Amino acid sequence: MKKNDGWRQATACRRGIPRTMPLLCAFLAGALPPGLARAEFALNLQAPATVIARQIVDLHTTILWICGVILVVVFLPLVYALIRFRRSRGAQASQFHDNTPLEIVWTIIPAVILVAMAWPATETVLAMKDTSASDMTIKVTGHQWKWEYEYLARDGTPESDEPVRFFSNLATPREQIENQAAKGEHYLLEVDNPLVVPTGKKIRLVLTAADVIHSWWVPAFGVKQDAFPGFIRDTWFKVDEPGVYRGQCAELCGVNHGYMPVVVKAVPPAEFDAWLASQKQLHAAARAAATRTYALADLKAQGEKVYATNCAACHQPTGKGIPGAFPALDGSKVATGPVEGHLDVVLHGRPGTAMQAFGKQLSDLEIAAVLTYERNSWSNRAGAAVQPADVAAARAKDAAGGAGMAQAPAGK
Repeated sequence: MKKNDGWRQATACRRGIPRTMPLLCAFLAGALPPGLARAEFALNLQAPATVIARQIVDLHTTILWICGVILVVVFLPLVYALIRFRRSRGAQASQFHDNTPLEIVWTIIPAVILVAMAWPATETVLAMKDTSASDMTIKVTGHQWKWEYEYLARDGTPESDEPVRFFSNLATPREQIENQAAKGEHYLLEVDNPLVVPTGKKIRLVLTAADVIHSWWVPAFGVKQDAFPGFIRDTWFKVDEPGVYRGQCAELCGVNHGYMPVVVKAVPPAEFDAWLASQKQLHAAARAAATRTYALADLKAQGEKVYATNCAACHQPTGKGIPGAFPALDGSKVATGPVEGHLDVVLHGRPGTAMQAFGKQLSDLEIAAVLTYERNSWSNRAGAAVQPADVAAARAKDAAGGAGMAQAPAGK
């Protein structure tokens, strides 16, 4: 390490923690190996982007100072007494019993300190839970291992309008995850479809989960809310400035828990309205595209992208799966057998296994494309394409079966 490297890293370290601790930064930077010393330390909370996050940071700082004062007032005299009046120096312990005034003082002072900390903490918690008077509501559903966002109707929006709904998947390339390429700036914190919200608006989130417990967490917002299957929980935030804010699932939710990031893009209200309109147009275009007939090569090319996003984490890019955990698709009876069976597995999943249902997650075109890719890749050579019309027909059959059961008389 060069002569000034330690102080250079101490300067970088000071950007992450209060300026009252430069010596600690210098010690940490100088004591670490050169490779680790080059990393920029982040020992403080993220810069707050919402009023709740600012309250949390202020509360954290206040309580930290109170704890620091207690440390000085209580432990420094204690350490001094242990050293100054130790037995080796001939000190004799004084014999005394009750001291009522002292006992009253050391009971009242801690009680006052606790009230002083509990008051602002209670105010912050109550503010975090107040989701009233929100400007818009977004439904968030946790899946293994992705987030589903649905923009619910706002005031003045006709109920007949189809809400914008999409899935947000990890976008970090598999090459980086498998150490075959250099890590990107936002490694494991990048998605294909971020949650887009307007600045200056109170956004209410209603959260649930489709399988296991997840937790939607964005530190810069001061938001961390668990999502439980079968239950609805809510929280809120209002972003001050445009920008991209990142977080993660904070509840251990399975083998790919670490690959479930949260990315929120905050934009001015006018830009958000334009984005929302464009999403509705894209959804309409996707519905129209699903009515066409495609060549095998086109479906396979699109299916490769769908597979990489939704299937490769478990079944692997090679289709070999993970023995004992996730079955192989290369040469499997499902991917080489009848199309109807393959389609049924993708649409409905397999209960009791990690294979989830993709019927609500993917469009007819996406399902047709990924089935075509799986049946015509690796050693699989079906030689035929699955068309979106085939998927639509299977959905219609499911709907007809469900309607039939709903209309059947009791006991039949």
